[in-house]
Amino acid sequence: MNITLIGMPGSGKSSVGRLLAQRLGYAFLDVDPLIVERHAAATLQEVLDRLGGDGFLDAEADVISSLSCENTVLSPGGSAVLREKGALRLKELGPVVYLELPCAVLEKRLWNLKSRGVPLAPGQTLQNLYVQRKPFYERYADVTVAADRPRAADTAAEILRVLEL
Repeated sequence: MNITLIGMPGSGKSSVGRLLAQRLGYAFLDVDPLIVERHAAATLQEVLDRLGGDGFLDAEADVISSLSCENTVLSPGGSAVLREKGALRLKELGPVVYLELPCAVLEKRLWNLKSRGVPLAPGQTLQNLYVQRKPFYERYADVTVAADRPRAADTAAEILRVLEL
């Protein structure tokens, strides 16, 4: 079994994912470096700049659809669920957990949005992005966990509780 964490940038997918993997004795896989490697780029932002928003989303879905793993906690980018091909593959791999945070909390956490490889349309704000993506997270999640706990370890423990692991 695998577990995938989805949610907005800054929701804690990587930090919670690493702790969750450690507690389960699973591997941890951050999907973004796989995209960077496949496109021979230095950073995720470079891939985004090179491919543009739609091209980036397609590339991300291609990488996700090629994943084959077991006993792994997956941390895809926040846009992973925007292409059905990728989202459905994540669901095939195991339960999908949406780490939900209010937009106001995300705004405090994300000081480097423009350099994080987040596909924003010209003039698009974090609030716009949040409103656009939230229905996708809700559609593809098997469970939703509030990620506004004081410590990532508390969120990881809640995921274990909800998934009955």
